[in-house]
Amino acid sequence: MNQLATDPIQQPHINADFQAYEDALDYLYSFINFEAKKQDRYMANKLDHTRPRRLLEALGTPYTRYPSLHIAGTKGKGSTAAICAYALRAAGYTVGLYTSPHLQDFRERIRILTPDDVDGRISQPQFVHHINQIRAVEAQFPDITWFEILTAIAFLHFAEVGVDVAVVEVGLGGRLDATNVITPLVSVITRLSLDHTELLGNTLSEIAYEKGGIIKPGIPVITAHQEPDAQAKLEEIAQERGCQLTTVGQDWLYHGGDSPGSTWAVFHQPTRQQLIIEHNPAPELIPPGTQFELPLGGDHQLENATLALAALQHVQPHFPRLTLPVLQAGLASVRWPGRLDIIHPGSDRTPMLLVDCAHNPDAVHKLREALQHSFTYRRLWLIFGAPADKDVPHMLADLLPLAHHTTMTTASHPRSATPEELAGMGAELGFAVTAVPDMHTALTTIWQQAQPGDLICVTGSIVVVGDLLNQWESLQSHLLNKAQPLSHQRLESGD
Repeated sequence: MNQLATDPIQQPHINADFQAYEDALDYLYSFINFEAKKQDRYMANKLDHTRPRRLLEALGTPYTRYPSLHIAGTKGKGSTAAICAYALRAAGYTVGLYTSPHLQDFRERIRILTPDDVDGRISQPQFVHHINQIRAVEAQFPDITWFEILTAIAFLHFAEVGVDVAVVEVGLGGRLDATNVITPLVSVITRLSLDHTELLGNTLSEIAYEKGGIIKPGIPVITAHQEPDAQAKLEEIAQERGCQLTTVGQDWLYHGGDSPGSTWAVFHQPTRQQLIIEHNPAPELIPPGTQFELPLGGDHQLENATLALAALQHVQPHFPRLTLPVLQAGLASVRWPGRLDIIHPGSDRTPMLLVDCAHNPDAVHKLREALQHSFTYRRLWLIFGAPADKDVPHMLADLLPLAHHTTMTTASHPRSATPEELAGMGAELGFAVTAVPDMHTALTTIWQQAQPGDLICVTGSIVVVGDLLNQWESLQSHLLNKAQPLSHQRLESGD
């Protein structure tokens, strides 16, 4: 029995801590939130790019008390940050990890990973403590934003705990992002594509300019091999600032293969894959032919992992415990839920349930490739929800032709499109789809129609996937109890 949950002396204290945390969150959400409120342009005349530094100076410049790695990009920056952090953790270091947005719990954004703690999310009392530090100086900074405050909390937390290193993911863009106060040991730019075009620009060159804003004079830069215009812009910025630029896919070469741990049942379950480094420009640490087990699905994760390895190789002189066996152990231990994540493997009674946080056309295209080449299934049932300001028609055009049936739903987020709006977009593309009001209804309805051997895929945004994961524990007992063995179900001819 959990004594804290039942002890009449302890219970009021727990309730008070929880209420203080809820009050702190309410305070934070009272500020401008660029994740929830669409802005007309992400420009210096809309944001005071000096304010994050001034705020952090008022708080004692906590970001100067530890070394850091800085990661920007359109797709894969969270995965790349997680891979870096878990490798450093495997070496025995205390690692601050700052990512956004969160999947299920707000506190996931600010984590401290240690050899003894694989989760490490900031505690509620710690969050309240740092909010109170912000409150003490907030009046000095008119128009301060939600993300600027959150970034300050992360950097304060890392400094007070005394991390050995911080892995910091950019929130939006890079040049004007609140995280751009840091001078990291290495800057990383993952794959770029057209996303947040209303804020960052309508061309890959414009987006590369914004993302390349994290490049600091003399600091090494690792980038994925970009489309020509984007690659040229990053090379121009790096040259202007005197930075060594390393390109994965050009300077580093790699390929993938099935992991020996991959399993075959009703489906091929690509929950682990193998990364093999073919060429490394400085191969002393990671020689050609080195193999890594990676518990993340999709070919794009091979690129993200190689970006992480290239970055870690650059910082290894600062962290000598990053040996090759440690890097291999670190990559094998990575946890990054919600990305090609099989949350129910399927059986002779049930379909497989897959979630993926694909949130733009490039990410959806990668999901489509995985669905076509990495999974084996009889029929695909799609549950889709997305923000209204995304390029939803192109996302749907890629996915709907694969699906036996598509259900549109939504999540409780101010930018979410309604199911009816999404259904209208599907109809314009020539597909008959169903609109339902919430994730619970969507999944329970589809589950009753799907059969063993089928695949249910939930996608469209991190908010929609997080909504399902937050309900999954209660949903699965209900759904699994209703499941019937394959032999008890009538399979239609040709299915």
